[in-house]
Amino acid sequence: MSFFISDAFAEGATDAAAQGSGLLGMLPLLLIFVLFYFMLIRPQSKRAKEHKSMVNALDKGDEVVTNGGLLGRITDVGEGFLTVKIAEGVEVKVQRQSVSALVPKGTVKSEVKNTGKKSD
Repeated sequence: MSFFISDAFAEGATDAAAQGSGLLGMLPLLLIFVLFYFMLIRPQSKRAKEHKSMVNALDKGDEVVTNGGLLGRITDVGEGFLTVKIAEGVEVKVQRQSVSALVPKGTVKSEVKNTGKKSD
């Protein structure tokens, strides 16, 4: 019959127990949030900040790789676009944000030499 009649507890005991269990119940949620922050949010914002500073520092003569995989040398720098020379007589215009990496100078020359025809 006890399921029809609720048990009576002392008022002070339930308040302390309820507060303790509420805080203890929030602990896993807080730990998950802290873990997500350090494992996902912080590294991604750091990478975005580094990419933005790299894009702002691009200058004429730098050798870059775009998100599409084009390797070339910057010949003209505009406000939102760059002109990249990818081969002799071939220049393309790309958005500044589409540059994925800055490569060491001389990379374009070495790639052209490696793909050239063999001399007999």
